[in-house]
Amino acid sequence: MSANTPAEAAPGPSSNEPNPRGSETRGSIPVVDGAKLVRERRLNNAKKNWALFRSDVPALIGAVVLLFFIVIAIAAPLIAPASMLDVTKQLDVPRYAPPSLDHPLGTDDLGRELWVRILWGARVSILVGVAATVMSMIIGTIMGLAAGHFTGLFGGIIMRIVDFFIVLPSLLLAIVLSSVLERGVFTIVVAIGLTSWASTARIVRSQTLSVESRLYIERARILGAGHSHILFRHLLPAVMPLVLANTTLTVGGAIIAESTLSFLGLGDTSKESWGTILKNSMDVSAATSGYWWYVLTPGVAILLVVLAFTMVGRAFEAIINPALRSR
Repeated sequence: MSANTPAEAAPGPSSNEPNPRGSETRGSIPVVDGAKLVRERRLNNAKKNWALFRSDVPALIGAVVLLFFIVIAIAAPLIAPASMLDVTKQLDVPRYAPPSLDHPLGTDDLGRELWVRILWGARVSILVGVAATVMSMIIGTIMGLAAGHFTGLFGGIIMRIVDFFIVLPSLLLAIVLSSVLERGVFTIVVAIGLTSWASTARIVRSQTLSVESRLYIERARILGAGHSHILFRHLLPAVMPLVLANTTLTVGGAIIAESTLSFLGLGDTSKESWGTILKNSMDVSAATSGYWWYVLTPGVAILLVVLAFTMVGRAFEAIINPALRSR
């Protein structure tokens, strides 16, 4: 081959061929757009998870039930004005009226429509359940991450605190806090949130220990990453799916706890909640007097919401942990 003969071109993508997805050409070297690939991967994962969720019929039913109760809770002032709860304006309504066309869910001992009380009670019960769960998840996630990441004396102290709250009856502690603090919705939220985070901390710690053993965490340490970088850039994103799945399962327990505290007379008596309705029915001995609708209506509402949260939570848990899908 003479010196004037051009060398044979090396194999590679021609100028007429399209670039690979998520890349651009810089000279003859394709440059991959990492951010775009990450967005596409997350979008594909979201579509896959949504398809798995749609295939779970109980989860869809639970989601519809939750959406129904959330909508009626938000729209309660429009559907049933607060004046319908005013006893002085219900003097012509019969007391203990059984369910009928005129009174769909019956009336209580003061002539108030139970369906109106259920609407307004949904606002407090669901709000307390969600707010207390969020508070519990935040505390549990922080304590679980710290217990799994830090070793030695500091990690041991955190685990002893977690163990103390696990063995301590949470309902008993919530009753004590509700009795000591000022009555109100905020007190109920604090009492439930401060007493129900330990189980979340144990779950998060277990997941944190699993993630800590992976190679990319060790590589981050070798490259000089500090505790805050590892905790918030690596460990927290890895445990968040598990925390979110556990959140939906915990909301039901928080709603039951709120209903229990209100039933015991430790809630805010100026606010309607499903536990307050149950307490009122107990005060007038509705169950033994034949006024079954007075007891059944709030009980069914609590059952439906707790069951709906549980079904949705189980679906999220199965999506995160594929091993559960075959069970």
